[in-house]
Amino acid sequence: MSKRSEELDATRADVHTPSRRDFFKKTATLTAGAVAAASVVAPVALSADEKKAKCDGDEKIVNLNPWETKWGYPVSEKLYGQPSPFERHVVRRTTPILSSGNYRASIAVAPIQDLHGIITPNGLFFNRHHGGTPDIDPKQHRLMIHGLVEKPIVLTMDELKRYPSVSRIHFVECPANGGPEWRGPQFNSIQFAKGFMSCAEWTGVYLKDILKDIGLKPEAKWMLAEGGDSSHMGRTIPVDKVLDDVIIAWGQNGEALRPEQGYPIRLLVPGWEANLCVKWLRRLEFAKEPFYAKEETSRYTALRKDGKAIQHFYVNEVNSVITNPCPEKPWTDLKKGDIVEIEGLAWSGHGTITGVDISFDGGKNWVEASLKGLVLPKAWTRFSYIYKYEGKPLLLSSRARDDAGFIQPTVMEERKAVGVEGVYHRNGIHTWEVNEKGEVSNVQVLS
Repeated sequence: MSKRSEELDATRADVHTPSRRDFFKKTATLTAGAVAAASVVAPVALSADEKKAKCDGDEKIVNLNPWETKWGYPVSEKLYGQPSPFERHVVRRTTPILSSGNYRASIAVAPIQDLHGIITPNGLFFNRHHGGTPDIDPKQHRLMIHGLVEKPIVLTMDELKRYPSVSRIHFVECPANGGPEWRGPQFNSIQFAKGFMSCAEWTGVYLKDILKDIGLKPEAKWMLAEGGDSSHMGRTIPVDKVLDDVIIAWGQNGEALRPEQGYPIRLLVPGWEANLCVKWLRRLEFAKEPFYAKEETSRYTALRKDGKAIQHFYVNEVNSVITNPCPEKPWTDLKKGDIVEIEGLAWSGHGTITGVDISFDGGKNWVEASLKGLVLPKAWTRFSYIYKYEGKPLLLSSRARDDAGFIQPTVMEERKAVGVEGVYHRNGIHTWEVNEKGEVSNVQVLS
């Protein structure tokens, strides 16, 4: 053995490789020392409240909780994951006011106050039904595409899925979102005031790719989309939009569509009224003229103050709402001087959100919020502002703008154009009143 090898062996012999047991022994010793050191530098005297808080905190972290002393359920017990039972309050909600008591032709609103990021879980995605939810066997389901096309076709689900697929994140918003509040606040709840919308990742095929295959005749200007539920709901869509970004979707957030979201296929019309996104899609017909005699598109109009109506009223305009705080998420547990994050959602059917401003005085003065996370076209965008809570009354508003040049209007600007008899496309600036106790109420600022 060379001298160099002997030196290396001697060095290795001096190096102590700790065992797993040694590691935990040393860790325990260091931890105990850290606790002792912390005790030495801790305040000599604590108030009664501080003692109680310290005791409660120590008990929660030092003592074993019940769930730490017994087996949890095995992986074989819940093969399709479910939310924690402690999140049982996070659900869609409905009310007779929205349904006239007919829950087969009604809406269930999303709990946007409890959501994180920009993706709505499938089980919380807002619902709108016209004849209840059908259970459709995908093996028996067919999609017919006919009318002004070169090669009319009837597709099975397997044949449809042979086309190249795409995945896109887009919001879906009912044109009546916020509609009950044209005259004034109706719900002291963000879920009922603004929960007629959700956002998801959709997987399917661009309709334009199918039309390239079968051929669309140049005289075709409109498309009728018809659903396969008991109402056979139909909607008319301009061909220009169809050839832009309309998707026939079979996937939502990584799994198959849920039945209430149109299983096995639905139409997705990004940025436009959700009523156009026909669920349980069974038929697409192309024609020269819109199909007013066959469906209800003509009902979705905006009556102006001069008595005239805007007939083709498709795009969901730039909009925003603060989700924290809100009536369901007040600031009643905050203390003066606490740092809190004001957070909300912005969206636009015209394109991409470029900025959001926040006002603390009902729109007299504005500060710019930060956009956070993904910022995508025709998708929810999160905004945020870090605020030092002072326990003072506030009129908290948000105002969004998009890359098409649109800015969210005030309530009065909307009323000058439409009056108070509107139903659809209400995107006026939304305001929460926060009182000195941190309680939050839905209000309208008319100045």
